[in-house]
Amino acid sequence: MVTLMGLLHFHLAGHKAIPLVGSATGMIGDPSGRSTERVALGQQTLASNIADIEAQLKRFFGRGTEYAIKRMPHIDATNLKKINVLHNADWYKDMNILSFLGNVGRYARVGAMMARDSVKSRLQSVSGISFTEFSYQLLQAYDFWYLYHHYGCRIQLGGSDQWGNITAGTDLIHRMPYQCSENLYTGIISPNNNCSNDKEAFGLTIPLLTTSSGEKFGKSAGNAIWLDENKTSAFDIYQFFVKTTDADVERFLKMFTLLPISQIDEVMLQHRAAPENFSAQKMLAAEVTELIH
Repeated sequence: MVTLMGLLHFHLAGHKAIPLVGSATGMIGDPSGRSTERVALGQQTLASNIADIEAQLKRFFGRGTEYAIKRMPHIDATNLKKINVLHNADWYKDMNILSFLGNVGRYARVGAMMARDSVKSRLQSVSGISFTEFSYQLLQAYDFWYLYHHYGCRIQLGGSDQWGNITAGTDLIHRMPYQCSENLYTGIISPNNNCSNDKEAFGLTIPLLTTSSGEKFGKSAGNAIWLDENKTSAFDIYQFFVKTTDADVERFLKMFTLLPISQIDEVMLQHRAAPENFSAQKMLAAEVTELIH
């Protein structure tokens, strides 16, 4: 949700936000932050997950825009760009492996791929890393390349654990000319084309969410909050955030709400004067619940 809040801020600032669902790469699994290989999902499970994620993204940005208009009167909804959720399976479904390796793989450098933290940590482990997971970064790199050339996307936003995958994308954009897309689905072309990508591409990462004590949030930590109301109800969302510690509540108000800083400062003054009232936590819980539900 932290990364989605970042993308929501870009959307509200008038930029074209492009939420991307890994409908193709979901079959492989990202090794970032993993000590072992992910269990492969069945086709039916994967299809269900993809449909759920798309629905959640559409709901989040729809609700987020409504929420923002109430909190930020200067926003004109008619000037906001339409958000279209994309699926990377759309550009992989007709591509064969020889074309991908011949056109995209030739621009990847194994030395750089081996040096990325997500790979190094796995190489040093007992289980190692499979070629499948090793190749994930190149697929995500091509996603960025494709969005850059076909949708004018110049910034990829992700969690801090995605830094290696994101920089793989900026590197591919610098190395791989656009002409490579012309025959990508039909055959191998010469890598000697002269074509400069004249606009810089950037990566922006957001720190992974932790508490003041360093505790992580997520499925592995057993404290995940789901955007799917069937998994986490509005009541549970409220209860989760109303229990936020004093050490975290101000930071969470700035991360998970669109309240003016002046209003957050005011409620924090009230909270410090009478912490037993939990005024800051109640505001946080109410705001996040309205944003999501």
